[in-house]
Amino acid sequence: MRHSFALCSLNVSHNKGEKKSPVAALELVVDHGITGDAHAGNWHRQISLLAGEDIETMRGHGIEISYGDFAENITTRGVSLSALPVGTRLVLGEAVVEVTQIGKECHQGCAIREAVGDCVMPRKGIFAKVITPGRITCESPCYYDL
Repeated sequence: MRHSFALCSLNVSHNKGEKKSPVAALELVVDHGITGDAHAGNWHRQISLLAGEDIETMRGHGIEISYGDFAENITTRGVSLSALPVGTRLVLGEAVVEVTQIGKECHQGCAIREAVGDCVMPRKGIFAKVITPGRITCESPCYYDL
């Protein structure tokens, strides 16, 4: 069954350990990830994704949070990313990525965890690798099949 979802924000950082900043488009490259992003490379966590709904949950704690503050490359709307099984393929416009990991250990000194006592990325964020290259924008049609 096909499930559609939307992209809210596309984000990159040029250095590891920095919040990511919004960009108009991303270029996804096989065996690399996102052109110009500090976390790109030939490994299993080329791209990070987080649902906008999970960011809204954190905003409910009274902290001002922007897309990219959790270091996510792609912020989505309309899909429970952490419920997707590893191996799920997401079609993002002309690109295809495959989910490789659900969640991750929060790094030492996470500013959001220190501010509100919680961080959603370790539980709700997912990681993917590029299977089919392509350019994506927030207007790109997106779906996955289960």
